[in-house]
Amino acid sequence: MPDLILLRHGQSTWNELNLFTGWTDVDLTARGEAEATEAGRLLAGADLDLRVLHTSVLTRAIRTAELALHAAQRSWLPVTRNWRLNERHYGDLTGKDKRETAEAYGLEQVKVWRRSYDVPPPTLASDDSRSVNADPRYRDVPAQFLPATECLKDVVARVRPYLADVINEDLRRESSRGGSVLVVAHGNSLRALRMILENVSEDEITAMEIPTGIPYRIRLDAGLDIVEAGYLGDPEAARAAAEAVARQAG
Repeated sequence: MPDLILLRHGQSTWNELNLFTGWTDVDLTARGEAEATEAGRLLAGADLDLRVLHTSVLTRAIRTAELALHAAQRSWLPVTRNWRLNERHYGDLTGKDKRETAEAYGLEQVKVWRRSYDVPPPTLASDDSRSVNADPRYRDVPAQFLPATECLKDVVARVRPYLADVINEDLRRESSRGGSVLVVAHGNSLRALRMILENVSEDEITAMEIPTGIPYRIRLDAGLDIVEAGYLGDPEAARAAAEAVARQAG
């Protein structure tokens, strides 16, 4: 059976500052580096044959993957990076403090922006200094695909074809030899993947939190249907880490 491993990047510098990050490219903190290394130890200790890696094009996911695979002695894995695995775009909330935003707009409004399925934050102007339109990593992405804000529904829409056409193709290739595919990405792109894979409803997805730095293993049968799924390591640690994510906006 093939395995799909989903891993959220370790703590980033803007996670530490409690800022809305989205497509802003920030690095890991020392804690984030340690989380990534520990994730690699968990991968090495599991019954896994890692064969291929997918990441977003953002540094915090890339460095998490590098550190984790170094710890797992799999730095040589072939890798594909794609913008479709990026974090959701937080629009005009980008760079703003989550607690201060909750104080300004109300906790319920911020909860809607953060966790609702189809309500995006305010749009970011195209000439805003926070825009990624001129970033060279997106120069081959058609302009109409570059967001100015996103809700989870938008992330699901951009992740779905990548899962169907790229990740699933790797999983089918590994189905005959029991290999594993690792995806290192972000809270919302991983929520989108799990929503599709696990048939999570729009109502249920609002309560799903993805902890940083803890691999989530999905065991699949030859038809790519889920046999079982769960976090590697201590389940209580995963639960506590997810609850910490939920408290970020106050």
